[in-house]
Amino acid sequence: MTEPTGEHAFGRHAPASHVLIHVSDPHFLAGGARLGGRYDVESNFARTLDAIRAVHPNPAAIVVTGDLADLGEPDAYRRLRAAVEPVAAALGTVVVWVAGNHDERPALREGLLDLAPTQEPVTGVWDLDGLRVIALDTSVPGWHHGDLDDGQLAWLAEELREPAPHGTLLAMHHPPLPSHLPLFDILELRHQDELAEVVRGSDVRGILAGHLHYSSHGTFAGVPVSVSSATCYTMNVARPASEVNGMDAAQAFGLVHVHPDTITHTVVPVTDAPTGDYFSPQWVEKMARLSPEERLEAFSRKR
Repeated sequence: MTEPTGEHAFGRHAPASHVLIHVSDPHFLAGGARLGGRYDVESNFARTLDAIRAVHPNPAAIVVTGDLADLGEPDAYRRLRAAVEPVAAALGTVVVWVAGNHDERPALREGLLDLAPTQEPVTGVWDLDGLRVIALDTSVPGWHHGDLDDGQLAWLAEELREPAPHGTLLAMHHPPLPSHLPLFDILELRHQDELAEVVRGSDVRGILAGHLHYSSHGTFAGVPVSVSSATCYTMNVARPASEVNGMDAAQAFGLVHVHPDTITHTVVPVTDAPTGDYFSPQWVEKMARLSPEERLEAFSRKR
């Protein structure tokens, strides 16, 4: 179980039992090529990994929710694996690879999972000290929309038959949410009603997804859904919906804190910006030495 170093329980909630990193849409290319001749996806991803190293010393998992490669090239998967695995090893954590619509199952299975290069769905189950993570494969070979066939739905239902001590998180590429952008409804996930029948009433506490290239949140079958923004480029959603296009800015990932009574999803921007040092480690330690009443007096009372 993850013990967050340096975190203190100042309020009503105990520290999280598990902390996960949620990353999405790196879109690597063979030879380190720029995406669309414009976006330096490897440099952007390297900056993301630097931020991941800094944000938590020992996350329970790094979950990468699809579009790992842009064209499904074998060298793209090799380059992504070479970037991520040393960071995961240094943090003492595991990597959960999820397939997206830009991925090719055979190359992904061989390049990242050391499996036979087949068209079988890329799925898996991880027991993270009582927190279960299940990866679904919403990719459809030859297409960009998402889907889940009867076989995957039946497999998921069987996996969920026994609840996990800390519940379950589903990781998938296509989010079971509407998008306000007019193009994404073409590429949305099919058979959502059938998925809802499996999820509703189970121990699923959250769904991690990608695909949209912007951060978004909602609920599906009563379960919170968190969509992580992309690391390669993001959608400039400050523009009118009919005019939204990609931009080389606002890259981010998700920091997931699992508590007994709730799960929080924090959007972590990958940016270089001047940052104050008001809440230093020394200040936090000082607060930790005070009683709850003394902390209120020192920090809550208006001067």
